[in-house]
Amino acid sequence: VQLQASGGGLVQSGGSLRLSCAASGSMFSINGMGWHRQAPGKQRELVAHSTRAGSTNYADSVKGRFTISRDNAKNTVYLQMNNLKPEDTAVYYCEADYFYYPDGPGGTTVAGREWGQGTQVTVSS
Repeated sequence: VQLQASGGGLVQSGGSLRLSCAASGSMFSINGMGWHRQAPGKQRELVAHSTRAGSTNYADSVKGRFTISRDNAKNTVYLQMNNLKPEDTAVYYCEADYFYYPDGPGGTTVAGREWGQGTQVTVSS
């Protein structure tokens, strides 16, 4: 399974950005998908997460401003970020929990987590 993230960039405070992350591969299914971020000098933190059924949770710092959504048919997760603040500046990473079926349906199941390559979000004041 591979994840490809896109949509980062430079935006002024109060602006919006939409991140996308698509999973690709063969003989796999995706369970939870989420977004994390890491600012310079800080630990990586969870921003938002969505189960396959659509249950979501958010970091307190982004509640009411960010919305996570997904298209299960496309194995894609999105992060709509509104009212961005300078403290949202970070590298954003998507992640996906997956099941891999190397022997096809009914055979061996391998569970794992994959990370995207990261996309820079910079919010100027």
